[in-house]
Amino acid sequence: MFMPSSRCRSFALSVLTALVVAAPALAHAQGTVTVTDLKKRTVSVPSPAKRILIDDGRFLVALSLIDPDPVSVLAGWPRDINRVGEATYQKFVARYPKLPSIAQVSSSAGTFSMEQALAVSPDVAVFSLGQGPTDDQVRQFERAGIAVVFIDFFTRPLQNLEPSLLLLGAITGRSSEAKAFADFRRARLARITDRLKAKGGTARPQVFLEAHAGISPECCNSPGKGNIGDYIDLVGGHNIGADVLPGAAGRLSLEYVISRNPAVYILTGGPHLEKPGGFVVGPGYTDERSRASLAKMVGRTGLSSLSAVSAGRVHGLSHQLLNSPLDLITVEVLAKWIRPDLFADLTPEATMAQMNKQFLAVPIDGPLWLNLR
Repeated sequence: MFMPSSRCRSFALSVLTALVVAAPALAHAQGTVTVTDLKKRTVSVPSPAKRILIDDGRFLVALSLIDPDPVSVLAGWPRDINRVGEATYQKFVARYPKLPSIAQVSSSAGTFSMEQALAVSPDVAVFSLGQGPTDDQVRQFERAGIAVVFIDFFTRPLQNLEPSLLLLGAITGRSSEAKAFADFRRARLARITDRLKAKGGTARPQVFLEAHAGISPECCNSPGKGNIGDYIDLVGGHNIGADVLPGAAGRLSLEYVISRNPAVYILTGGPHLEKPGGFVVGPGYTDERSRASLAKMVGRTGLSSLSAVSAGRVHGLSHQLLNSPLDLITVEVLAKWIRPDLFADLTPEATMAQMNKQFLAVPIDGPLWLNLR
């Protein structure tokens, strides 16, 4: 019978000891966490997930708030650069050269492709609430061993954004980082809601927010119930689109806008509107270029007659600040524009600088908002 030498026995014992010591770390690496997503589904997901599919480029920005290398966990993304802006995308590429080679999958703005989603072999697929796979397709994912989680930065952002970010933290094993930003965001929002509750007894000014201004010849895209309209309500304004649009977004007629004669007129835009000649703003543009573009939009037939124009209450906002955790900046900017009687002292520039320094792996540059004059 073969008897191992003392050296062999010592080696075997050291290997066994190493495996025992490593077991907890291995169990954690291959562990799962149970979460409740925004469809109220209870889902067991790998945590930390190693391969994540996302259906919205703004989820990459959200991941960059909690992960110093958000690209390292991506299995697939829509490559919807318009949603983050070309200049911001190039900053991501400069820091994470792997990003352009990440597989492209269908976007929440388009038609869902099960074939594309399965082809990238994610261990977790994260979709926008109201978009993505059907219930039958979700079951198909599950049969393939892929967890599906729905989050929401669009329909009810003020209600759903924080739990959505915490879900991303749980999936990536970065719950503490997600909680840190959620706490920061909640405290900043409370500065506004507490002051409005204490001092905001006056009538709410009527606000017209034209989303993606100039994306088409017809006027005018607007939030309805939910979406950006939630922000307007939060800071003490009244969104005129909510009075006639049943969903989160829709189109208002020019006649309706003129009849309401809003006190505040806000336009959103971005690099995606360069080609159709709409309102451009954000990284890569100067204040002068954006202001000229804003003036062009306001000069369209009928809109220049609004009281908001003569009163100097016309403002432009980057759409890239919406439908993502960067919405905190949106809230502060809207508060200053809509209720200057209460919030003239807010400094969204300082909040943006702190987010860039403390949280964002890839800082976001301006200009992101401006006044017509």
